[in-house]
Amino acid sequence: MDLIGYASYAIPFFGEISDILWAPLSAIIFFLSFGGWKGALGSIGNLVEEILPGTDFIPSFTIMWFVQGYRKNFNAPQRFYKR
Repeated sequence: MDLIGYASYAIPFFGEISDILWAPLSAIIFFLSFGGWKGALGSIGNLVEEILPGTDFIPSFTIMWFVQGYRKNFNAPQRFYKR
């Protein structure tokens, strides 16, 4: 999803104009992808990040994907542990 947001900058001067359309769609996809209160807060942050000029370099989907993966691994039961 971050690559789609970056792709709009391949055409000069088209990037910021296309963000007007991409920002709400990106926020909806973000919420549907991650869900819950983290998805809701993240989608608001994603919307703001996509609308503000000059902040499109932040890979918000990738960051949240790593956060979700780290959280899943951190909370996983450990099968082999020292006693």
